[in-house]
Amino acid sequence: MAQNDYQQMVDAYDNAGGDKDIFSNSDVAHLVIEEDEVVGSHLVEGLTVDVDTEENLVKAKIVIEEGQQIEKPVHLCFGVLPEEGLQQIDMDITVEDNAAVEILAHCVFPNAKDVTHKMDAEIKVGDNSEYIYREVHDHGSNGGVEVIANTDIVMQENSLLKTIFNLFEGRAGLIDISYESEIGADSKVEMIAKISGYEDDEIKIEENAELKGANARGLLETRIALQDEAKADILNEMTAYAPGAQGHVDCTEVIKDNAHARAVPVVDVRHPEAKVTHEAAIGSIDSTQLQTLLARGLDEEEASDVIIQGMLRG
Repeated sequence: MAQNDYQQMVDAYDNAGGDKDIFSNSDVAHLVIEEDEVVGSHLVEGLTVDVDTEENLVKAKIVIEEGQQIEKPVHLCFGVLPEEGLQQIDMDITVEDNAAVEILAHCVFPNAKDVTHKMDAEIKVGDNSEYIYREVHDHGSNGGVEVIANTDIVMQENSLLKTIFNLFEGRAGLIDISYESEIGADSKVEMIAKISGYEDDEIKIEENAELKGANARGLLETRIALQDEAKADILNEMTAYAPGAQGHVDCTEVIKDNAHARAVPVVDVRHPEAKVTHEAAIGSIDSTQLQTLLARGLDEEEASDVIIQGMLRG
């Protein structure tokens, strides 16, 4: 059964925009988890992964060892293949001092009608280190997925952390994600989410970045496109505590039909030599762009899709 699940997960990964050839590349680390079972894995030097599984729960501890620069992205694939199911992941990720890694994660639920995916993650980034996490979701066309994710981040000094959450096509279902982060001196955090919602999809995002150290930097960027009866509620908060700390909060939401969008940017500055800015915009598709595409022969629906995809993928 595991082998069959593995092949189905690889195929779902490929259909979601991944490259299934990486699973046969000995230079590329990967971990494939279907529901509560590890169905495939491969490690490379400098990367350690310990996984414990029990019913409906997977506990994974990932360490990028001190001084190690993982050359090629580490590929993670989480998913539920049946129409119904529960997947819970507890993830503990440590990037030790002077280390670097990029992780490409695909969360795939191709047949979902009643699937819940819960992720609780703790991320620790050491001094002079880099952690990039690119997350791509494919929820199928039924809207039957609930994604509930909570992430706590602690960064030390002179490091970079970047997270990117992408869901461009298909239904979102329910997405409820929360990030809490503490940023040390001379470190930079970027948290980016780009999501489209249809029918009665619901999107909730809460991001909180605390610029604790001198010259810490932060960017919270959200791009949401909604149509039909979809809803989005976005809360982005950034607090600067130290001299030289700088950050920016940026939220753009495009709505059509009876969609409903709400955005709350919160900036909090607690040192006279710190600065945080914000920008939030909610509205319909830009009329000038729309007219330009209509003049080129597209109908209104096609033109709207082009503009939305351009915003999300830009």
